[in-house]
Amino acid sequence: MKTTYDERKFTELIVYVAARLQGDRSGGATKLNKVLFFADFAHVRRAGRPITGATYQKLVHGPAARRLRPVRDELIGKGEAELCEEEFLGYQQHRLVPLRQPDLTVFTVDELATIDKVLADLDGLNGRQVSDLSHEEAGWRLVEFGDDIPYEAALVGARQVSTPTSQRLEREAAERLGLIAS
Repeated sequence: MKTTYDERKFTELIVYVAARLQGDRSGGATKLNKVLFFADFAHVRRAGRPITGATYQKLVHGPAARRLRPVRDELIGKGEAELCEEEFLGYQQHRLVPLRQPDLTVFTVDELATIDKVLADLDGLNGRQVSDLSHEEAGWRLVEFGDDIPYEAALVGARQVSTPTSQRLEREAAERLGLIAS
């Protein structure tokens, strides 16, 4: 799947999601990161293409956008957001707080619907639960740590019963379809 990264859309997605997570007690960096991932990959399933085209990599705690930190730091540097540390259930949480409204004109109606649906689906889940949910995604399971997660993996079915044989067959099928390198 050929995708083009749109940094403006990615930036506005960060601002929009961070603003929407302000009322969520567990809306820190982990949840923000996973909402971005789920929004892009859910949109592939719904519309055949991602919203931002951002590159996501496999990390221990789930998928992470490679450009998240640089874009977040740029927002903070421009005075358009701030990073607040707060405690949640004994854990340090880093919450991005937008200091401006997102520019929603960069999104289509369908893209906003996908983003809002993902936010609704993840409402009430804490960062650990959202991270664990991201580990169920085929893209996270099929690549090695540090590798990019291909958007095509969004089209691989959800995991049901996992055995060593089913994992091997799933990986072989993904390699055959060119979803991951062999």
